[in-house]
Amino acid sequence: MWAAIKARLRRSEPTEPSETTTPAPAAPPRASSPSVPPPKASGPPAPEARTGPPHPPAESDVFTDGFLGRRLRDATVDDVLDELEIVLLQSDVALPVVERIQKDLRKELTGRKIRWGVDAEDAIRQSLERSVRSILARPGIDLPAVIRSSPAHPFVILFLGVNGSGKTTTIAKIAGWLKERGISSVIAAGDTFRAGAIEQLLVHGERLGIRVIRQQEGSDPAAVAFDATAHAKAKGIQVVLVDTAGRQHTNENLIAEAQKIRRVVSPQLTLFVGDALSGNDAVEQARMFNQSLGIDGLVLTKVDADVKGGAALSTVFVTQKPIVFVGTGQGYGDLAAFDADWMVRRLFSEGAAA
Repeated sequence: MWAAIKARLRRSEPTEPSETTTPAPAAPPRASSPSVPPPKASGPPAPEARTGPPHPPAESDVFTDGFLGRRLRDATVDDVLDELEIVLLQSDVALPVVERIQKDLRKELTGRKIRWGVDAEDAIRQSLERSVRSILARPGIDLPAVIRSSPAHPFVILFLGVNGSGKTTTIAKIAGWLKERGISSVIAAGDTFRAGAIEQLLVHGERLGIRVIRQQEGSDPAAVAFDATAHAKAKGIQVVLVDTAGRQHTNENLIAEAQKIRRVVSPQLTLFVGDALSGNDAVEQARMFNQSLGIDGLVLTKVDADVKGGAALSTVFVTQKPIVFVGTGQGYGDLAAFDADWMVRRLFSEGAAA
């Protein structure tokens, strides 16, 4: 995302500062000396050298309240915000989020002095990073800790989402992720309508060594969830992962079906699974699911292929719910607990502009 923003700003050249205060003193001349090669560095390179560009300067290194400095004109700030709006909208960031970021940047940049020798681009980037981080930094869900401390046994997690979002595969990934942390689980094959959905889960369960509770195709999904919960209780299994039919948020019958599952098994956690590549569609789906069913957290799939990042920002902002996991590939191990700092670094990497 930052690469696209930077390219847009540079094309329009909006970051030229004005209202200059006292110029910076010239550096004293250096005495000539013979050329001496620098000493060879010992040990491995710094982490930044291995993983990409260094972090932007700290606020104290960019802005100053002192006498020396330069201000951005109000007109320049307006130009920056106009260009920023275009890029963010193109990056699938929802309009309410764009307006929030613009408000944050206007508050941070207007009237501030930038230190001499610091590019105004650094000031814009730092302010933008801080705004994005504040949006993403919702109180997280430490799933293993929540499961272990829950008085409810078993701990039931209900998964919602539309067809094609990767919900069923995500459930298998989370089952494997929990197993690696010593937490047992059983999967309820509650998608009894989609052809092959039950077989898909059975294959995943066999590969992972995790039991899948199922009934015949077309059975009542709430009954499947109930059977899985009863099985887990009888066998001392800690978690029940309930798959559901991929449903559009506008399908009233399927929404009613999900509401019935909630009444029958009373899940302790409801997660919406959204496709990061679907952009604003994922945002609207998350908003409507939260409104009609209530969700506790988000799982974003295909984040590895998402160069824009708008879905992550927008779903969190619109639902006010945290991202719990992100899918980063097709393998069972391609699942990561969400970290806001990781996402910010990804959004502000120096990759190609999208």
